Amino acid sequence: MTPTTSNVVPCPEVESLDAILPEEPLLMMGAGPVPIPAAVAKANAIVINHLGGTMAKVVGQVKTMARYVFQTNSKWVLGVAGPGSAAMEMAISNLAWSGTRVLSIKNGFFSARMAEMGRRVGADVSLLEVADRTVATLEQVEEAIRRVRPEIVTIVQGETSNTVWNYHLKDIAALAKKSGALVVVDAVCTLSTMPLEMDAWGIDAVITGGQKGLSSIPGVSLIAFSDAAWERVKGRSHASAHWCLDASLAENFWHNAGYHYTAPVSGVLALHEALRLVCAETLEKRFARHLKCSLALQAGISAMGLQLYAPAECRLNSVVGIEVPTKDRPDLTPGDICGHISRHHQVEISGSFGLPIVRIGQMGEQAREHNLFRTLHAFGRTMIDLGVNVDLPAGVAALERSLASSSAKGEALNA
Repeated sequence: MTPTTSNVVPCPEVESLDAILPEEPLLMMGAGPVPIPAAVAKANAIVINHLGGTMAKVVGQVKTMARYVFQTNSKWVLGVAGPGSAAMEMAISNLAWSGTRVLSIKNGFFSARMAEMGRRVGADVSLLEVADRTVATLEQVEEAIRRVRPEIVTIVQGETSNTVWNYHLKDIAALAKKSGALVVVDAVCTLSTMPLEMDAWGIDAVITGGQKGLSSIPGVSLIAFSDAAWERVKGRSHASAHWCLDASLAENFWHNAGYHYTAPVSGVLALHEALRLVCAETLEKRFARHLKCSLALQAGISAMGLQLYAPAECRLNSVVGIEVPTKDRPDLTPGDICGHISRHHQVEISGSFGLPIVRIGQMGEQAREHNLFRTLHAFGRTMIDLGVNVDLPAGVAALERSLASSSAKGEALNA
């Protein structure tokens, strides 16, 4: 049948990326993605045979480096062609199925997402709901475990949405393991930015995204299963409903150099370089850099006269939340702030799923001193432009003092 003029789709005229993107690149200082190092960007421009010998060597090194970053000796490290949420779904959909008892510790948007994924595979999900800006106590967790008798416990190490750090993670994992449950941890914004010891803490599955602490590209993630978790994956009586996220099928590529689907070759190469840079820096030095930069940023924000959202005892270092100041501008919204700082200062920060906060990231390449000064100055100028009374000079001075103090302490320790 010959198409008529009326049903032929015309060739569109579109702008090139050069015409769409801003003339000056934006500094990505939100809750992710983050700036990527030159070596990662270079690797992301390469394509090789996804089933060749070179790729097999790359994959082997990715797994070796990932074991260091996860702090695990488990064989069962896999990459995921998708964001951190895809790695999360791989963990949940392979370990839980119809009738599986799951206890989800919920204190924000992403911990709720793990619970929702459990419900979607038919698991019997119970929530331990924690008030905003707080963490679950060990007593609450112990009671919930006794009541639910879960086969799986899910928790986030750092709840990116409200910038809360679940600092009881190690002890919560111990309680879960004592009861016989497997422990699944979302470490999307925390892996390589703060300590997480998968084996020593008794964690059974850890997921992370490439685009945050690792400073790799979005869309390629990592997951690690313990031997106990892998035994459950392989022992299930029916196949996972998710073909691409079936860990047993993924094993063929990640451990047998065979075919599952066409791997995101460029993304895996980028992830290799990102992990290599983490290993070159070492986790100990990387943790210290992130803590130093985050505390300095927090000091600068506070000195300007603004309020940090999470209490100090459970404040996440990798993403800093700031309350939207409405005293001077009752109508001010997170969108107003994020839009202004992007348009006028070429710095990107984030809002947060309906909360009255904006978030500034401190993950990977974000946690560099030059980025702190540019971001804090841009943020202070944005507040002033929007009619908020802040003391920008005091904020910059506090940032400088905190960085100088940390450097002096580090030099003294190394002397």
